[in-house]
Amino acid sequence: MSGDNLISSPHIYLTGVSHETAPLQVRERLSIPRGRVHEALARLGTYVGGGVILATCNRTEIYSICNDKESLAEPIQKFFCEWSGFSQDQLAPHLYTTRGLDAARHLTETAAGLCSMIVGEWEIQGQVRRALQAAEADGMADPHIKKVFQQAIRIGRRVRDETDISRNALSVSSVAVRLAAGAVGDVRKCRVVLVGAGQAGKLVARAFAQRGVADIAIINRSPECAAELAGSIGGRAVDLGLLREETEAADIVISCTGAPHFVVDYDIVSDIMRTRPSRPLVIVDIAVPRDIDTSVRGIEGVHLYDIDDFMNVSKTHRRAREKEIARAMSIIDEEMERFAEQWHAMSVKPVVDALMQKAEDIRKRQLQLTLKKLPPLSAEERESIEAMTRSIVNKILHNPVECLKGNGHDDGAMVETVKELFDIEIEASRKK
Repeated sequence: MSGDNLISSPHIYLTGVSHETAPLQVRERLSIPRGRVHEALARLGTYVGGGVILATCNRTEIYSICNDKESLAEPIQKFFCEWSGFSQDQLAPHLYTTRGLDAARHLTETAAGLCSMIVGEWEIQGQVRRALQAAEADGMADPHIKKVFQQAIRIGRRVRDETDISRNALSVSSVAVRLAAGAVGDVRKCRVVLVGAGQAGKLVARAFAQRGVADIAIINRSPECAAELAGSIGGRAVDLGLLREETEAADIVISCTGAPHFVVDYDIVSDIMRTRPSRPLVIVDIAVPRDIDTSVRGIEGVHLYDIDDFMNVSKTHRRAREKEIARAMSIIDEEMERFAEQWHAMSVKPVVDALMQKAEDIRKRQLQLTLKKLPPLSAEERESIEAMTRSIVNKILHNPVECLKGNGHDDGAMVETVKELFDIEIEASRKK
């Protein structure tokens, strides 16, 4: 996109994948760990002028701003292909694309926890906020997209305040503990190994501690983080080099690192299980990309769960919250109607400002030409003529301006008409 493009009505544009459209093996190649978000934003900037990347364990979405004649589908697809290594043909069946208020509504429902695998979960609210903050820090969030994200965060907070959608809500981490407990029964006497001490790891550790598990080993790339978490829940901080030994003694292993490769491979698990053939091992992998080599499913005595195995729990949880989902949707309907009016006002403001400025420039120019032909006037007489000409301009422009402000559902047609009638050009304000 060149720097002399013109923007009439700005539209928010969304392209992404989620647990509803793509299997885990696709999502993990599109995943963007928190430590690589700024790298990803820099790469995205070579394809589109600006944007926000919302990346979680269950979705990778890009929100950007385009004008009403523009499509960002191809450049964003190319970014996804470069990042993941997929071809466009491989990726296209899994991508969804929407624009305008539909895209804004999707973000709002996401921030409210309605689009999460575990409906009502709290983590997404912070993830949406951090996505905007990262884009702002890198100069990738223009005022329009910032407005959309701020609205989504605010409405998501209101949904949680006024409904029970998040009351006793599960999280990915709590579901991981449920799956492990379901496989072994009473977890209190189990030895648990937790690999990863980030936010997800902290939630897992606390959930096990609340269930009365006495032996929890925390392993993390940063020994300090492992020690801090272990101290908070009465667990043990263990050096990363002892992962094999701890796994050999464990009943349950939960892994949730941000590693780009397997943390535990087939050979390690196979060797371990040969030493304990009558003792099963439950492994829950909640990392995206995955930490555990999926081929360990074929090893006798191993029960491996990954994030896509959470779907049955997710469906049950969603059914139990159908009434609250309906209440949340009602709030979002109300808020989106108000937001549509605000968005339209914001989108036509550059045209209204340009129209008023052009008329003012003409008025001043013509007034100066006229004043040169008149005999000298008093200050009071000059002010009277100034006021009269300003009044004439305002009255002439009143109807065009009101039509611009009042036609919020014409998909930019009125904006284009006014621009053409008055020969107005609005230079693109977003980063190119």
